Amino acid sequence: MLKDLFEEYQSNLNFFFDKIDVAASEKIYQIFLACEGMIIFTGVGKSGIIAEKLAMTMISTGTKALYLPPMNALHGDIGIVTEKDVLICISKSGESSELLSLIPFAKKKGAKTVAWVSNPYSRLLAECDVGISLPLRKELCPFDLAPTTSTAIQLIFGDVLSVALMEAKNFSLDDYALNHPAGAIGKKITLTVDDLMVNGDRLPLCTPKDRLREVLVTLTNKQCGCVLVMDDERRVVGIFTDGDLRRTLQKNAATILETQMKDLMTPTFIHTNRGVLAWEALRHMQRDPKRRVMMMPVLDDKSLVGLIRMHDIVQAGIS
Repeated sequence: MLKDLFEEYQSNLNFFFDKIDVAASEKIYQIFLACEGMIIFTGVGKSGIIAEKLAMTMISTGTKALYLPPMNALHGDIGIVTEKDVLICISKSGESSELLSLIPFAKKKGAKTVAWVSNPYSRLLAECDVGISLPLRKELCPFDLAPTTSTAIQLIFGDVLSVALMEAKNFSLDDYALNHPAGAIGKKITLTVDDLMVNGDRLPLCTPKDRLREVLVTLTNKQCGCVLVMDDERRVVGIFTDGDLRRTLQKNAATILETQMKDLMTPTFIHTNRGVLAWEALRHMQRDPKRRVMMMPVLDDKSLVGLIRMHDIVQAGIS
């Protein structure tokens, strides 16, 4: 049953993508791009929920936007609308009385009105300055009543325009970070390896000539899961992990403690650079699913500045 519904939904959405009027879409996009004020979304019922979501998406991606419930607008809130704004009325039928009542007053305020409907013969489409009929074959609902496909295509259409505006305005990752200072998104685009790395006296260091029995103290006390092997010029020349220790002891536990680190370390290792986003470092660690790296040095040019551990990145809420 679910498989059939998924396939039907896909077919409904494909109908939208196949039939969408790109020229009309481009016209609306150009209106949005030229807007000197706010892009104001409104709608009734489920379409109102979509309108609110799209307003929030545009706000977070660099476009001045607002969600204005039609009844609130008719009872005073239309005062926020100016001649520089664009009012988008979202409706499946295009016959919502609340929206039809709102249009004349929005026009008196000088705002440009845009209709998003799925009924090409609707009054809302006729009353607005510009509009588009979003192609709708049928709702997923077996009675073709509950808003399902219709709200999905409203959302898709709005998201496409939002991203188009985002790209046109060269909205950067730094801009996005400023708009998302908290939560998982905020952490993902603001936290760098510098914020999470082990550094200074906490770094587990040794030299190539140190013997394993001496290094075990550092490996245990620093609790980083590894030691970094440094040469005379303070460059990292190798790494030795807890896993390396276990594998080494399995081979020759009786004499291995007197072995120098230059003979035990792994001379080839991945690293990251200072200033790299923590999620990018995590992706670098996980690039080989068969051999995930649990920690790696952080370098500034060729100099060691820290050690980043997967555990610390995940614990910070980045995954």
